[in-house]
Amino acid sequence: MQKDYMLQMNPVARKEAIVAGEKYRFTVLTDRLIRMEYQESGEFVDEPTQTVICRDFPVQEYRVMEQEDSLEIVTPKLHLYYDKKPFSGEGLTIQLKEGFHVYGSVWNYGDTINDLKGTARTLDNADGAIELEKGLMSRDGFSVLDDSMTAFITQEQWVMAKPMESIDLYFFGYGHDYLGCLRDFYRLSGVTPLLPRYAMGNWWSRYYQYTEESYLELMHRFRERELPFAVAVIDMDWHLTDIPAKYGSGWTGYTWNPDFFPDPERFMNRLHEMGMHVTLNVHPADGVRAHEEAYLPMAKELGINYEEEDKIPFDAMDRQFMDAYFKYLHHPNEEKGVDFWWLDWQQGSRSKLAGVDTLWMLNHLHFLDNGRNGKKPLTFSRYAGVGSHRYPVGFSGDSYSTWDSLEFQPYFTANASNVGYSWWSHDIGGHQGGCRDDELAVRWLQFGVFSPIMRLHSTSNEFYGKEPWSYNMEAERIMTGFLQLRHRLIPYLYTMNYLTHLQGLPLLQPMYYRHDTEEAYHVPNQYYFGTQMIVCPITKPVSRRTLVAEFDAWLPEGEYFDFFTGQYYRGGRRMKLYRGMEYIPVLVPAGGVIPMAKDFMECHLHNPKELEVHIFNGADGSFDLYEDRTEENGKADPVVTRFEFTAGKTAEVHIRIEGEPEGVIPDKRCYDIRIRGIAEPSEIAFADNASVQFSQSYDAERKELGIRFCGENLKDINILVRLQDEKIIDPEKENVIFNLLHRAQIEYALKANIFEAVCSEKNRERLIGKLVQMEMDDDLTGAVVEQIIMDC
Repeated sequence: MQKDYMLQMNPVARKEAIVAGEKYRFTVLTDRLIRMEYQESGEFVDEPTQTVICRDFPVQEYRVMEQEDSLEIVTPKLHLYYDKKPFSGEGLTIQLKEGFHVYGSVWNYGDTINDLKGTARTLDNADGAIELEKGLMSRDGFSVLDDSMTAFITQEQWVMAKPMESIDLYFFGYGHDYLGCLRDFYRLSGVTPLLPRYAMGNWWSRYYQYTEESYLELMHRFRERELPFAVAVIDMDWHLTDIPAKYGSGWTGYTWNPDFFPDPERFMNRLHEMGMHVTLNVHPADGVRAHEEAYLPMAKELGINYEEEDKIPFDAMDRQFMDAYFKYLHHPNEEKGVDFWWLDWQQGSRSKLAGVDTLWMLNHLHFLDNGRNGKKPLTFSRYAGVGSHRYPVGFSGDSYSTWDSLEFQPYFTANASNVGYSWWSHDIGGHQGGCRDDELAVRWLQFGVFSPIMRLHSTSNEFYGKEPWSYNMEAERIMTGFLQLRHRLIPYLYTMNYLTHLQGLPLLQPMYYRHDTEEAYHVPNQYYFGTQMIVCPITKPVSRRTLVAEFDAWLPEGEYFDFFTGQYYRGGRRMKLYRGMEYIPVLVPAGGVIPMAKDFMECHLHNPKELEVHIFNGADGSFDLYEDRTEENGKADPVVTRFEFTAGKTAEVHIRIEGEPEGVIPDKRCYDIRIRGIAEPSEIAFADNASVQFSQSYDAERKELGIRFCGENLKDINILVRLQDEKIIDPEKENVIFNLLHRAQIEYALKANIFEAVCSEKNRERLIGKLVQMEMDDDLTGAVVEQIIMDC
């Protein structure tokens, strides 16, 4: 294999961090992370493993107290006690100095860890919730990572079995500093790679017998309707599947089907011309049979009896086979246009090498191989255990198309951050089963837009397509808007991609990552989406009378705006949020700044020429926008555009470019600044940039100020917005309630009575009392009351 991209491994800890005896060794990696080893023969090794590739941490402050039959290691955060015997529950204990449990935060060797769970290998055939594997986070304040059985990674990036049995554990005692735990885990296990920009866009995927003509026709139809797609996922029917019975199943294949794709290179070139990247599905388990175009040269190289048409068996642990596997089966297709591979391994975790999962090996080798020639590497495959974050993107498998499946996915996706796994891709809309439900398709797509990877997918059933025009007109309109929104969000998403890579901040974070309060643990489907958004996906149908569905949310202390409607909320409470099918609740804190692309059809390929920057009034805020040369592998320094907002009677927007923008930021860029929740200004001025030509607008209904300007090589812009009233202004509640009632499928007289009460009674408590006395559905009462109390 040619490898330009290699894991950066520094497996040897500093000597000053090690406390060792004849049969034991402890390594103080941080004041909250300790490696614990026991080996009967006293032979300790420092090779990188499948899970741990760096132990070279700065030396920490710690004390050692040792007697003939005891050892204590004390850091500012932990106190370890050890009796110098084989590890046991009685002889090895670590106590956190801060208590996170009513009985104290104490771990004894062998204890069952009560953790917050991690993720799972797959959602194959899942119709709702499944059991999750262990994670790194615990409300008790500690967790243990067992690295005793994993294989070594050699300097050549291959694997080898451990030469002897040993106990090799890592104790994480980070309390409730979950992000701190993740940062040090990433240092230990390797950073999450930087994904290529196009991966942030929409992916089109379907298990279906497309032809070159039908596939390209579909892509053209998407473009005609301004439906942006960045990745063309070609499922297994690209290759021959109807093969002679003597060769077995057609599930594995590497030879293009000439009836469907007579000229594969031409087909993929045309997809590239439309701005799409290409991935092909492969099921490699059955090896290479004699009907394949690559069989003869590959069999000759591997010494297979090709005259008898002996099968070339698949063996991920055979280096000679894997070299030929890439040389004959993958690289020629990549030369024709394949950008990365969808590895559909479903044959379990066993391999010929103890401790090595075949799926892990495939992910590892494919990712390294895809990084050759200097591009940002990418693969697409199932999760293969702790450390799999190094090989994005994750394919979660074939889930059922049901409300129960959708209900589970937000929690499943955010919770994967508990093992550092940031980039799940789900079959948005479900792969199989279920029944036709346009609302379910809309809600799933809305979640997909606010998930790591937005990939529509379905099975080969003729009635199962996910094209927006396959649904009713309202569903089509909403789906179109959200697919466009995903691409408009790419500047924001690509920045979060950088923050995951550089700072260890997952795109999706459970609420308890940032709020150490009881309420944060009881909203499993609510999560942070990057640094600026809180997302509450709706996973239940609307009421057929009120046409709204609810999300039982928890709003942290602070002030928030709904991203879509501009409505203003005060936090610090549980609150039911109600939405029709058009939107889901997405909340942005006051002072939030969200950069978006206006040229959404092409922004997955290059940095946008037109930026739309949404700023939410009420507090100071800032955002650093990361941009780079999109196809390079991330070694070059990104260019950062810093947006700063200062709230007040004279509000200020400051835009400053840090770094060398040439070749990264378009020479001429237009900015459309949208300040939400603000009064109409009395004056707008460009301080120190009086020559900049700009236009302004004000949307009185949305309470949104627009400032648009363009320029060449603008590196430092300061905009002053003078206001007569600096308080937060949100949309008129009477209008929102009127629209809610107008759509509701309820009695006209009841609508009129509710609206009359809303308009005439100005005392909130008395108004709520009147509403409760009316014969209203619970969700209608809740939706109206939400409007009344959201800002109090």
